[in-house]
Amino acid sequence: MNPLHAKKSRFLVCVAVCMFIYTFIYLTVPLYDESDDQKFRVKRAECGFYPDELCSALFVGKPAAFKIGNFCQKSYQPKALSCIETSCSCSTVLKSLHFITRPLSEEEGNFSLAYIITIHKELEMFVRLLRAIYMPQNIYCIHIDEKSPRGYKTAVENIVNCFENIFISSKREHVVYAGFSRLQADINCMRDLVKSKVQWNYVINLCGQDYPLKTNKEIIEYIKTKWNGKNITPGIVQPLHVKHRTEVSYREFVHSGVPHVYPAKVRKAQPPHNLTIYFGSAYYILSKAFVEFTLSDARAKALLEWSRDTYSPDEHYWVTLNRLPDAPGATPNAGWQGDLRAIKWKDQEGLSHKGCKGHYVRDICIYGLGDLQWIIESPHLFANKFEAGRNPLALECLERRLRLKVLRQAQVPIEQHWRLQEHSPFNMQLDV
Repeated sequence: MNPLHAKKSRFLVCVAVCMFIYTFIYLTVPLYDESDDQKFRVKRAECGFYPDELCSALFVGKPAAFKIGNFCQKSYQPKALSCIETSCSCSTVLKSLHFITRPLSEEEGNFSLAYIITIHKELEMFVRLLRAIYMPQNIYCIHIDEKSPRGYKTAVENIVNCFENIFISSKREHVVYAGFSRLQADINCMRDLVKSKVQWNYVINLCGQDYPLKTNKEIIEYIKTKWNGKNITPGIVQPLHVKHRTEVSYREFVHSGVPHVYPAKVRKAQPPHNLTIYFGSAYYILSKAFVEFTLSDARAKALLEWSRDTYSPDEHYWVTLNRLPDAPGATPNAGWQGDLRAIKWKDQEGLSHKGCKGHYVRDICIYGLGDLQWIIESPHLFANKFEAGRNPLALECLERRLRLKVLRQAQVPIEQHWRLQEHSPFNMQLDV
């Protein structure tokens, strides 16, 4: 070999090795100690130095990515999505907010899902959730908390009015945490949904701080293959430590201050029809036949009335009815099966997760950047809870990752406006 060529080859190998070592150190060693936060000064534009790596590095838990991401979030100046605070034509709403406007496969077109979404705040979070789960063959009932500000209600209505398959619940509740009003809100939507001309197969309930981890296609496949006509209501026979919820009477206080539920110190009668009370998730996936059953069956109606003065009745109502052997799609012998929500409960630290990297509210983790790896490795269909304003990058990463997966699974030509903008406020590109 020519000596000059040999030297050139050795030089190129040396450069490649150095670049590899630098990249490895860069993405595995923290950039700076939290105590040195004030000493670490980077201009806002420098967050764009890491466009191709940031989300991908966060998804695999690179320590440097958390430092970079947290700094960029602190520097981030939120910019509202177009058309959510200003009036736009409906064609502009669909395109500028990147809603998918055709079924993406024959299978999806022939299997419609109904969604119940209960909301009361964070308009942008609602829009991001809605466009993530939206498909034109599905149907969506939106329950807006009656105590939400008028401007919030108007903004939601302006968006909803652009879609034939999205509507506001015909009856709204003043929702109180852990109160009967939360259960009633879902039932109000169910009454509307069963009257719909859309022949939906299953209904899924969400709150405004949920976000999907699976595509519409994957959710349908999960329902068909794992449950095959059955309802999904994770839960068990009511344990001793929660029996107080249904043994004494509770009242909703909504007159002033923070609405809440309190015990009235009145002992309740036994459950109607000698029903065994179960305890489980307030979230569910229910067949249309089961929903019609709950709205008409004498036992279901009696249990609903009996539940009016219980604590968090949505955590016993659906699971109790779904354990009745003669209910459509019932699962009498089921337990906690059903991967509906990825939730980090505070009392599960060290058991199902290694702690919340965001912060806890009512013992539930509001996710931060350090939770992303755990979230995407979860088998669940949805994750709860997110705050778009406080941790915008966490939601941005998940949103872009999900949309890429949706479009890759599509069996129809992709329309350009279905793609999210190439340059986000954090200027990221993703590897999925």
